[in-house]
Amino acid sequence: MSKILVTGGLGYIGSHTVVELQNSGFEVVIVDNLSNSSIAVLDGIVAITGIKPHFVKMDLREKDSVNNFFEKHQDIKGIIYFAASKAVGESVENPLLYYENNINTLVYVLQNCVKHDISNFIFSSSCTVYGEPDSLPISEEAPVKKATSPYGNTKQISEEILQDTCSVSNLKSVALRYFNPIGAHDSALIGELPLGIPQNLVPFITQTAIGLREQLQVFGDDYPTPDGSCIRDYIHVVDLAKAHVVALQRLLSHKNTSGFEVFNIGTGKGSSVLEVVNTFEKVTGNKLNYKIANRRSGDVIAVYADTLKANNELGWKAQKTLEEALLSAWNWEKKIRHQ
Repeated sequence: MSKILVTGGLGYIGSHTVVELQNSGFEVVIVDNLSNSSIAVLDGIVAITGIKPHFVKMDLREKDSVNNFFEKHQDIKGIIYFAASKAVGESVENPLLYYENNINTLVYVLQNCVKHDISNFIFSSSCTVYGEPDSLPISEEAPVKKATSPYGNTKQISEEILQDTCSVSNLKSVALRYFNPIGAHDSALIGELPLGIPQNLVPFITQTAIGLREQLQVFGDDYPTPDGSCIRDYIHVVDLAKAHVVALQRLLSHKNTSGFEVFNIGTGKGSSVLEVVNTFEKVTGNKLNYKIANRRSGDVIAVYADTLKANNELGWKAQKTLEEALLSAWNWEKKIRHQ
Protein backbone atom coordinates (compact mmCIF):
# COMPACT_ATOMS: atom_id res chain seq x y z
CA MET A 1 0.00 0.00 0.00
CA SER A 2 1.67 3.23 -1.18
CA LYS A 3 1.51 6.25 1.12
CA ILE A 4 0.29 9.35 -0.73
CA LEU A 5 0.40 12.93 0.56
CA VAL A 6 -2.60 15.06 -0.40
CA THR A 7 -2.05 18.76 0.29
CA GLY A 8 -5.31 20.69 0.65
CA GLY A 9 -6.96 17.31 1.15
CA LEU A 10 -9.95 18.62 3.09
CA GLY A 11 -10.93 21.05 0.33
CA TYR A 12 -13.62 20.43 -2.27
CA ILE A 13 -11.66 18.50 -4.90
CA GLY A 14 -9.08 17.25 -2.40
CA SER A 15 -11.62 15.49 -0.17
CA HIS A 16 -13.26 13.69 -3.10
CA THR A 17 -9.81 12.62 -4.31
CA VAL A 18 -8.91 11.26 -0.86
CA VAL A 19 -12.06 9.11 -1.01
CA GLU A 20 -11.10 7.72 -4.43
CA LEU A 21 -7.50 7.10 -3.30
CA GLN A 22 -8.64 5.18 -0.24
CA ASN A 23 -11.16 3.23 -2.32
CA SER A 24 -8.25 2.28 -4.61
CA GLY A 25 -6.14 0.95 -1.73
CA PHE A 26 -3.78 3.86 -1.09
CA GLU A 27 -2.79 5.06 2.37
CA VAL A 28 -3.41 8.82 2.58
CA VAL A 29 -1.80 11.60 4.61
CA ILE A 30 -3.66 14.92 4.42
CA VAL A 31 -2.00 18.28 5.05
CA ASP A 32 -4.36 21.25 5.23
CA ASN A 33 -4.29 24.61 7.03
CA LEU A 34 -8.14 24.73 7.16
CA SER A 35 -8.13 28.27 5.72
CA ASN A 36 -10.74 27.29 3.14
CA SER A 37 -12.02 23.99 4.50
CA SER A 38 -13.42 22.39 7.64
CA ILE A 39 -12.14 19.62 9.90
CA ALA A 40 -15.69 18.18 9.74
CA VAL A 41 -14.90 17.04 6.18
CA LEU A 42 -12.66 14.38 7.75
CA ASP A 43 -15.76 12.78 9.30
CA GLY A 44 -17.41 12.67 5.89
CA ILE A 45 -14.39 10.88 4.38
CA VAL A 46 -14.40 8.34 7.21
CA ALA A 47 -18.17 7.78 6.87
CA ILE A 48 -17.81 7.05 3.13
CA THR A 49 -14.67 4.89 3.15
CA GLY A 50 -14.55 3.45 6.68
CA ILE A 51 -10.92 4.61 6.84
CA LYS A 52 -9.54 7.61 8.71
CA PRO A 53 -6.66 9.22 6.79
CA HIS A 54 -3.77 10.63 8.77
CA PHE A 55 -4.33 14.39 9.12
CA VAL A 56 -1.75 17.09 9.86
CA LYS A 57 -2.84 20.70 10.27
CA MET A 58 -0.07 22.77 8.76
CA ASP A 59 0.50 25.94 6.77
CA LEU A 60 2.82 25.13 3.88
CA ARG A 61 4.05 28.75 3.86
CA GLU A 62 6.05 27.85 7.00
CA LYS A 63 9.20 26.42 5.46
CA ASP A 64 10.58 24.89 8.68
CA SER A 65 7.28 23.08 9.32
CA VAL A 66 7.35 21.68 5.78
CA ASN A 67 10.92 20.45 6.19
CA ASN A 68 10.09 18.84 9.56
CA PHE A 69 7.03 17.12 8.09
CA PHE A 70 9.07 15.46 5.35
CA GLU A 71 11.77 14.38 7.83
CA LYS A 72 9.03 12.53 9.76
CA HIS A 73 7.29 11.06 6.70
CA GLN A 74 10.05 9.60 4.57
CA ASP A 75 7.93 6.76 3.16
CA ILE A 76 5.72 8.97 0.95
CA LYS A 77 5.56 7.56 -2.58
CA GLY A 78 3.62 10.34 -4.27
CA ILE A 79 2.01 13.75 -3.80
CA ILE A 80 -1.27 15.15 -5.09
CA TYR A 81 -1.07 18.92 -4.74
CA PHE A 82 -4.24 20.96 -4.16
CA ALA A 83 -2.87 23.54 -1.72
CA ALA A 84 -3.67 26.92 -3.29
CA SER A 85 -5.96 29.92 -3.02
CA LYS A 86 -8.37 29.93 -5.94
CA ALA A 87 -10.66 32.97 -6.12
CA VAL A 88 -9.92 35.00 -9.25
CA GLY A 89 -11.41 38.25 -7.88
CA GLU A 90 -9.54 38.00 -4.59
CA SER A 91 -6.28 37.37 -6.45
CA VAL A 92 -6.73 40.65 -8.36
CA GLU A 93 -7.26 42.52 -5.09
CA ASN A 94 -4.48 40.76 -3.17
CA PRO A 95 -1.88 39.45 -5.63
CA LEU A 96 0.96 39.05 -3.11
CA LEU A 97 -1.15 36.72 -0.97
CA TYR A 98 -1.67 34.53 -4.04
CA TYR A 99 1.97 34.53 -5.06
CA GLU A 100 3.04 33.62 -1.53
CA ASN A 101 0.36 30.98 -0.97
CA ASN A 102 0.44 29.37 -4.40
CA ILE A 103 4.12 29.67 -5.40
CA ASN A 104 6.22 29.63 -2.20
CA THR A 105 4.36 26.60 -0.84
CA LEU A 106 4.94 24.64 -4.05
CA VAL A 107 8.66 25.46 -4.01
CA TYR A 108 9.04 24.30 -0.38
CA VAL A 109 7.29 21.00 -1.11
CA LEU A 110 9.29 20.40 -4.30
CA GLN A 111 12.56 21.09 -2.49
CA ASN A 112 11.65 18.22 -0.19
CA CYS A 113 10.62 16.00 -3.10
CA VAL A 114 14.11 16.40 -4.56
CA LYS A 115 15.83 15.98 -1.17
CA HIS A 116 13.86 12.84 -0.20
CA ASP A 117 13.59 11.43 -3.73
CA ILE A 118 9.79 11.57 -3.92
CA SER A 119 9.34 11.31 -7.67
CA ASN A 120 5.58 11.16 -8.34
CA PHE A 121 3.72 14.48 -8.34
CA ILE A 122 0.19 15.31 -9.54
CA PHE A 123 -0.54 19.02 -9.82
CA SER A 124 -3.94 20.69 -9.70
CA SER A 125 -3.84 23.09 -12.65
CA SER A 126 -6.59 24.94 -14.49
CA CYS A 127 -8.01 25.69 -17.92
CA THR A 128 -7.46 29.37 -17.03
CA VAL A 129 -3.93 28.89 -18.45
CA TYR A 130 -5.47 29.00 -21.96
CA GLY A 131 -7.20 32.38 -21.55
CA GLU A 132 -9.65 33.32 -24.33
CA PRO A 133 -9.19 30.39 -26.74
CA ASP A 134 -8.48 30.82 -30.46
CA SER A 135 -10.56 27.75 -31.29
CA LEU A 136 -12.81 25.21 -29.58
CA PRO A 137 -12.60 22.63 -28.16
CA ILE A 138 -9.29 23.46 -26.43
CA SER A 139 -6.57 20.82 -26.76
CA GLU A 140 -3.35 20.61 -24.75
CA GLU A 141 -1.58 21.98 -27.84
CA ALA A 142 -3.39 25.33 -27.47
CA PRO A 143 -1.04 28.18 -26.51
CA VAL A 144 -0.76 29.23 -22.89
CA LYS A 145 -1.68 32.91 -23.05
CA LYS A 146 -0.87 35.78 -20.74
CA ALA A 147 -2.94 35.23 -17.61
CA THR A 148 -5.91 37.51 -16.95
CA SER A 149 -5.50 37.28 -13.15
CA PRO A 150 -2.79 36.64 -10.54
CA TYR A 151 -4.59 33.34 -9.78
CA GLY A 152 -4.25 32.21 -13.39
CA ASN A 153 -0.66 33.41 -13.43
CA THR A 154 0.21 31.28 -10.38
CA LYS A 155 -1.03 28.20 -12.26
CA GLN A 156 1.14 29.06 -15.27
CA ILE A 157 4.19 29.78 -13.10
CA SER A 158 3.62 26.57 -11.10
CA GLU A 159 3.57 24.50 -14.29
CA GLU A 160 6.84 26.16 -15.37
CA ILE A 161 8.42 25.44 -11.96
CA LEU A 162 7.38 21.79 -12.25
CA GLN A 163 8.69 21.48 -15.80
CA ASP A 164 12.05 23.01 -14.82
CA THR A 165 12.34 20.76 -11.75
CA CYS A 166 11.49 17.63 -13.74
CA SER A 167 14.22 18.45 -16.26
CA VAL A 168 17.00 18.40 -13.63
CA SER A 169 15.81 15.77 -11.12
CA ASN A 170 14.04 12.41 -10.79
CA LEU A 171 10.69 14.20 -10.37
CA LYS A 172 7.89 13.05 -12.70
CA SER A 173 4.84 15.25 -12.77
CA VAL A 174 1.38 15.34 -14.33
CA ALA A 175 -0.50 18.65 -14.41
CA LEU A 176 -4.25 18.18 -14.72
CA ARG A 177 -5.90 21.22 -16.28
CA TYR A 178 -9.45 21.17 -14.91
CA PHE A 179 -12.41 22.80 -16.46
CA ASN A 180 -15.39 23.54 -14.11
CA PRO A 181 -15.83 21.04 -11.26
CA ILE A 182 -19.38 20.74 -9.88
CA GLY A 183 -21.49 18.32 -7.87
CA ALA A 184 -20.90 16.28 -4.73
CA HIS A 185 -20.36 12.71 -3.64
CA ASP A 186 -23.47 10.55 -4.14
CA SER A 187 -23.62 9.92 -0.38
CA ALA A 188 -24.09 13.70 0.23
CA LEU A 189 -21.46 13.30 2.98
CA ILE A 190 -18.92 15.60 1.27
CA GLY A 191 -19.36 18.39 -1.28
CA GLU A 192 -18.53 21.99 -2.11
CA LEU A 193 -18.46 24.25 0.96
CA PRO A 194 -17.75 27.81 -0.19
CA LEU A 195 -16.95 30.33 2.53
CA GLY A 196 -19.06 33.46 2.21
CA ILE A 197 -20.64 34.36 -1.13
CA PRO A 198 -19.99 31.57 -3.66
CA GLN A 199 -17.62 32.43 -6.51
CA ASN A 200 -18.93 29.57 -8.66
CA LEU A 201 -22.23 29.11 -10.45
CA VAL A 202 -23.57 25.85 -9.04
CA PRO A 203 -23.24 26.60 -5.30
CA PHE A 204 -24.87 29.98 -6.00
CA ILE A 205 -27.72 28.14 -7.72
CA THR A 206 -28.21 25.69 -4.84
CA GLN A 207 -27.98 28.43 -2.21
CA THR A 208 -30.57 30.47 -4.12
CA ALA A 209 -32.86 27.47 -4.44
CA ILE A 210 -32.70 26.77 -0.71
CA GLY A 211 -33.33 30.42 0.22
CA LEU A 212 -29.87 31.40 1.43
CA ARG A 213 -29.41 33.82 -1.49
CA GLU A 214 -32.22 36.04 -2.68
CA GLN A 215 -31.46 35.95 -6.38
CA LEU A 216 -29.06 34.45 -8.89
CA GLN A 217 -27.50 36.81 -11.41
CA VAL A 218 -26.74 35.56 -14.91
CA PHE A 219 -23.94 37.81 -16.17
CA GLY A 220 -24.86 38.63 -19.75
CA ASP A 221 -27.28 37.19 -22.29
CA ASP A 222 -25.80 38.93 -25.31
CA TYR A 223 -22.71 36.78 -25.93
CA PRO A 224 -22.30 35.12 -29.36
CA THR A 225 -23.60 31.76 -28.05
CA PRO A 226 -26.88 29.91 -28.79
CA ASP A 227 -28.73 31.47 -25.83
CA GLY A 228 -26.48 34.48 -25.23
CA SER A 229 -24.95 33.24 -21.94
CA CYS A 230 -21.37 32.07 -21.39
CA ILE A 231 -20.44 28.44 -22.04
CA ARG A 232 -18.29 26.28 -19.75
CA ASP A 233 -17.32 22.63 -19.45
CA TYR A 234 -18.88 21.39 -16.19
CA ILE A 235 -17.33 18.18 -14.86
CA HIS A 236 -18.62 16.10 -11.94
CA VAL A 237 -16.12 16.32 -9.06
CA VAL A 238 -16.11 12.53 -8.60
CA ASP A 239 -15.02 12.04 -12.23
CA LEU A 240 -12.35 14.67 -11.64
CA ALA A 241 -11.17 12.94 -8.45
CA LYS A 242 -10.84 9.64 -10.30
CA ALA A 243 -8.62 11.33 -12.90
CA HIS A 244 -6.09 12.10 -10.15
CA VAL A 245 -5.93 8.45 -9.11
CA VAL A 246 -5.47 7.33 -12.73
CA ALA A 247 -2.72 9.93 -13.26
CA LEU A 248 -0.95 8.82 -10.07
CA GLN A 249 -1.13 5.16 -11.12
CA ARG A 250 0.35 6.17 -14.49
CA LEU A 251 3.42 7.62 -12.74
CA LEU A 252 3.76 4.79 -10.21
CA SER A 253 3.72 2.22 -13.04
CA HIS A 254 6.21 4.28 -15.15
CA LYS A 255 3.81 4.69 -18.06
CA ASN A 256 4.46 8.43 -18.46
CA THR A 257 6.06 9.39 -21.76
CA SER A 258 7.97 12.42 -20.43
CA GLY A 259 8.99 13.93 -17.11
CA PHE A 260 6.25 16.55 -17.27
CA GLU A 261 2.86 15.86 -18.84
CA VAL A 262 -0.36 17.87 -19.08
CA PHE A 263 -3.92 16.60 -19.55
CA ASN A 264 -7.22 18.42 -19.94
CA ILE A 265 -9.83 17.10 -17.52
CA GLY A 266 -13.35 17.96 -18.65
CA THR A 267 -16.36 16.40 -20.32
CA GLY A 268 -15.62 17.70 -23.80
CA LYS A 269 -19.05 19.33 -23.89
CA GLY A 270 -19.92 22.96 -23.28
CA SER A 271 -23.05 23.97 -21.36
CA SER A 272 -24.30 27.55 -21.14
CA VAL A 273 -25.17 29.24 -17.86
CA LEU A 274 -28.85 29.31 -18.80
CA GLU A 275 -28.70 25.64 -19.78
CA VAL A 276 -27.33 24.81 -16.31
CA VAL A 277 -30.10 26.89 -14.69
CA ASN A 278 -32.80 25.15 -16.76
CA THR A 279 -31.34 21.70 -16.13
CA PHE A 280 -31.24 22.35 -12.37
CA GLU A 281 -34.90 23.37 -12.42
CA LYS A 282 -35.80 20.25 -14.39
CA VAL A 283 -33.96 17.68 -12.21
CA THR A 284 -34.93 19.19 -8.84
CA GLY A 285 -38.39 20.61 -9.57
CA ASN A 286 -37.31 23.96 -8.09
CA LYS A 287 -37.95 27.24 -9.90
CA LEU A 288 -34.95 29.55 -9.54
CA ASN A 289 -35.24 33.28 -8.88
CA TYR A 290 -32.71 34.64 -11.38
CA LYS A 291 -32.23 37.78 -13.44
CA ILE A 292 -30.04 38.77 -16.36
CA ALA A 293 -27.31 41.18 -15.26
CA ASN A 294 -24.58 43.04 -17.14
CA ARG A 295 -21.57 41.17 -18.40
CA ARG A 296 -18.83 40.59 -15.83
CA SER A 297 -15.36 41.81 -16.74
CA GLY A 298 -12.82 39.04 -17.37
CA ASP A 299 -15.39 36.41 -18.37
CA VAL A 300 -14.36 34.30 -21.35
CA ILE A 301 -17.21 33.69 -23.85
CA ALA A 302 -16.87 29.93 -24.21
CA VAL A 303 -14.46 27.28 -22.92
CA TYR A 304 -14.69 23.52 -23.23
CA ALA A 305 -12.13 20.77 -23.40
CA ASP A 306 -10.77 18.50 -26.08
CA THR A 307 -10.41 15.40 -23.88
CA LEU A 308 -8.99 12.96 -26.45
CA LYS A 309 -5.52 12.93 -24.89
CA ALA A 310 -6.89 12.08 -21.43
CA ASN A 311 -9.26 9.50 -22.95
CA ASN A 312 -6.57 7.77 -25.02
CA GLU A 313 -3.34 8.18 -23.01
CA LEU A 314 -4.67 8.21 -19.44
CA GLY A 315 -7.51 5.81 -20.16
CA TRP A 316 -9.83 8.18 -18.30
CA LYS A 317 -13.20 9.53 -19.43
CA ALA A 318 -15.90 11.55 -17.67
CA GLN A 319 -18.85 9.26 -16.88
CA LYS A 320 -21.38 11.39 -15.05
CA THR A 321 -23.93 13.71 -16.66
CA LEU A 322 -24.77 17.35 -15.97
CA GLU A 323 -28.11 16.15 -14.54
CA GLU A 324 -26.37 13.79 -12.09
CA ALA A 325 -23.93 16.50 -11.03
CA LEU A 326 -26.65 19.09 -10.38
CA LEU A 327 -28.84 16.63 -8.47
CA SER A 328 -25.89 15.60 -6.28
CA ALA A 329 -25.09 19.28 -5.60
CA TRP A 330 -28.72 19.85 -4.56
CA ASN A 331 -28.77 16.79 -2.28
CA TRP A 332 -25.57 18.04 -0.63
CA GLU A 333 -27.02 21.54 -0.16
CA LYS A 334 -30.14 20.08 1.49
CA LYS A 335 -28.00 17.88 3.73
CA ILE A 336 -25.82 20.71 5.06
CA ARG A 337 -28.89 22.94 5.64
CA HIS A 338 -30.70 20.01 7.36
CA GLN A 339 -33.62 20.09 4.94
